[in-house]
Amino acid sequence: MNERERPEAVGQCAAVVLGGYVNGYSIICELRERGVKPIWLLDNNRSLASFSRRIDGFLRIGNDPRSLLEALRKLSSNYRKLVVYPTNDVHLEDLYAIHDEISAYCFLPYNRDNLLSALDKKTQYDYCDKLNVPHPCSIELNTPEDIPRLAALGHPIIIRPRKRDDLRSDVFRNLLLTSVADIERHATHLTQLLERGVSLLASEVIPGDDANIHAYVAYRSASGKILDEWIGRKLNQFPDGFGVFSSASNEAPEIVRELGRRLVDGMDLHGIVQPEFKFDPRDGKFKLMEINLRSMMWHRLGNRTGVFLQHAQWMDAQGQPVERTNRQCTRRIHLVYLKHECGNLLSRRGYFRQFTRNLFGGDQRSFVVLDYSDPGPMVRDLLSYFRYMAGALLLRWKRRASDTPR
Repeated sequence: MNERERPEAVGQCAAVVLGGYVNGYSIICELRERGVKPIWLLDNNRSLASFSRRIDGFLRIGNDPRSLLEALRKLSSNYRKLVVYPTNDVHLEDLYAIHDEISAYCFLPYNRDNLLSALDKKTQYDYCDKLNVPHPCSIELNTPEDIPRLAALGHPIIIRPRKRDDLRSDVFRNLLLTSVADIERHATHLTQLLERGVSLLASEVIPGDDANIHAYVAYRSASGKILDEWIGRKLNQFPDGFGVFSSASNEAPEIVRELGRRLVDGMDLHGIVQPEFKFDPRDGKFKLMEINLRSMMWHRLGNRTGVFLQHAQWMDAQGQPVERTNRQCTRRIHLVYLKHECGNLLSRRGYFRQFTRNLFGGDQRSFVVLDYSDPGPMVRDLLSYFRYMAGALLLRWKRRASDTPR
């Protein structure tokens, strides 16, 4: 145990962040800025947040529920209550597996009654149908006999595990198929996954670039009340339209808020929830891509608009009222992850104009990780730039090779 500060009393509560990548580090920054202390980080590696001066301790854990249980038990001997902040779906599944053993001393930000089903993308789309929320045309793939049904969706098609199986196994996060030849080329691999019991969801690809992706982000209490919320949109992703956050803006239409509330309330979801939509120019509708049941990499954007959902969870755990943000932020704010933007600059042809617009557009810019008052995570992240940029150049070479006439 790397223990920087012992609590003064066992009656104290502690924030426990699971995972120390960009989303975990952003949670830590928000909580510390709002005066929360102590903050502990649990992770299975020395991620960038483990170098932060804003945490009070770091525990290394294994990638399994029992290791997480052991770490939480160790912390519980010093604190009255642990307020837990998961940052990926594996954390949610692990917490669910040990729920009965930790619920007496942990505040857990999910609805135990429907957590596992709510993580399933097919269930999410089923609720869309019930709640009149648009979503892409999709089909389930449960057996190899379902593969020929892909032709009914047309092209391109994106195939994803119904749950994030890629976090613990060799299953892809998403697979883009642009032709019949692509389906034939991947048919053997898809068959092997289906025979292993991996359920897949195939969906039509909604046209449009990354800037068409919008999100509603909220904290909803176990009593069913949305304590605070914000809306925004991605400006770009890395490495492509099916990647992760590169830059984002707080500009989004109110229909995103309306659809997001409908899903969060209709599915009875608890904790920090993020339904993500993509605008379909063919029919003018915002269609659900997926619902994330934990904080994503770009949730720091909410802080820049005056919304503090992580702190709302902390206050809810203490049984204290949360002052909801009712004012509308009129400034156009850009949140940028410079490493991913540099990766796009190197891997995408003609990206320079978009790069400069993301970095210098809007009324205000904010950079995740880049914080001179907390140099540890910043230096740790900068050390990974060389490897990251090398990967971006390799991606550009592969794209150029694939475009070369044969």
